[in-house]
Amino acid sequence: MSTLDHPSVAKVAAALSEADQEAAAQGIRLLPEDARTAELAAAALGIEVGAIANSLVFRATLPDGTDRALLALTSGAHRANTTTLAELIGADAVGRGDPEFVKTSTGQAIGGVAPVGHPQRILTLVDTALASYDVVWAAAGHPKSVYPTTFDYLLAATGGTAADVAAEPGQPR
Repeated sequence: MSTLDHPSVAKVAAALSEADQEAAAQGIRLLPEDARTAELAAAALGIEVGAIANSLVFRATLPDGTDRALLALTSGAHRANTTTLAELIGADAVGRGDPEFVKTSTGQAIGGVAPVGHPQRILTLVDTALASYDVVWAAAGHPKSVYPTTFDYLLAATGGTAADVAAEPGQPR
């Protein structure tokens, strides 16, 4: 089975098609090696690292004590600030999801988590830094698969909210 035939990649392609993003679905590309980091993906594609949309899954603890998955689509040029993420969604705390939490929440493994194709819609923040690129690349459900998209398409496909995810806590976003 090729990577493009992988069940997670197929789910991503189907989700993109359902979101009227057929060009993105058709643009899924197989990389020669795993690209589990923004730097590796950017190098494989020959682009700036900032044009990589990292799919970071966090465990958000809400005021009622429940945990919820939070997907932050972050420019590869910087890191998300977890305190800021918590402020943005009204959570008591936000921390990185462990591999089991990520897999349960998304149906995908760390290193290949796509913005779409999950068992259910995930609360999503889309880094405003991605808006400065005409094309951004996101994982397509497997560490060797990526697809081209745009900031606006990421917002539309995920139902996400635009946010400055790297901002210092308490700063205007």
